Amino acid sequence: MPTSAAAASRSSGRVAGAYLQPLLDVAAERGVTVRALANAAGLAENCLSPLPELLDAENYVRLLDVGARLADDPHFGLHVGEKVKLGTYHVYGLILLSCRDFGQAFQQTLRYEGLAHDLGRSVLQVENGIAEYQWHSNFPSASRHLAESVFAGIRVIGNWLAGMPLPAVPIFFTHQAPGDCSEHLRIFDSVATFGSPLNCARFDAALLNWPVPNADVGLYPVLQQHAEQLLQEKLRAEADGGIVALVRAAIVKNLAQDRVRLPMIAQELSLTQRTLQRKLSEADTSFQQVLDCTRHELAKNYLCLRNLSLADIAFLLGYQEQSAFNHAFKEWTGISPGSYRGQSGTSHH
Repeated sequence: MPTSAAAASRSSGRVAGAYLQPLLDVAAERGVTVRALANAAGLAENCLSPLPELLDAENYVRLLDVGARLADDPHFGLHVGEKVKLGTYHVYGLILLSCRDFGQAFQQTLRYEGLAHDLGRSVLQVENGIAEYQWHSNFPSASRHLAESVFAGIRVIGNWLAGMPLPAVPIFFTHQAPGDCSEHLRIFDSVATFGSPLNCARFDAALLNWPVPNADVGLYPVLQQHAEQLLQEKLRAEADGGIVALVRAAIVKNLAQDRVRLPMIAQELSLTQRTLQRKLSEADTSFQQVLDCTRHELAKNYLCLRNLSLADIAFLLGYQEQSAFNHAFKEWTGISPGSYRGQSGTSHH
């Protein structure tokens, strides 16, 4: 783990803009404007609209409490969780759509939830035929809205993936019971237990073998590889903190959406184009060099994975046409991607 002062200052983590959207939606339904939310949370008026790419996790936690107060909604967290969609979870939401069963979906959640938020971490333990899903908050002093939004979101997505309501399972929260628990009963279909040592849910481990009926398992290798690369870049940028690492992480995140032009990356990093160019120049490089170097390195990694076709790789690297990828790769290495793959021997990860 990074231990530098810069890393420590960022240790509260971030939340992806997509993960913030349900909170804004619930507030809006109750007549609370984005501007009112920002003002009450002590944030800049324009920091929530347009939706930011990233928001400090501390600010997200504050917005949950502010939203509950302004909306006069004692179950604000539960209602935010109910609004969750697959897109809320960013890239890893798409991976869930390509998982063959719930066991695989849980494994992807454990590994990639950090791409959606740094609010806490999931753990899954299986013993004597009972599975226990735990959620360990990074904000233990936060109000109940945080944990309740997470568990309500998981319930909603679980039902959606199953194509039917999942069996009711016991839910446990560390916080004390609110005055009225009727919404918990409606959403979880069971009575929650409060004041527990852990935020968790327990269920028959056989549920992990339940299929995801509409899964597109053919997409799994491409999406999983994309998410893995995003995760590595996120960790690298957090450990390094330098401008090249930050630009590289932003490039990897936006490659497949073809959003890697200088103005877009500068905006994502909250810098002017000129400032970004100057900082890269001071680091002895340019935006184009970082982009080419990132694509070149990713291309070599992807070509070692036999389950990715050349068309898949071209897509992951943000090329509209496979021919454009072939041309660029030949410029970097002097050989075609197919030849490089032939020389690279057996598949490895």
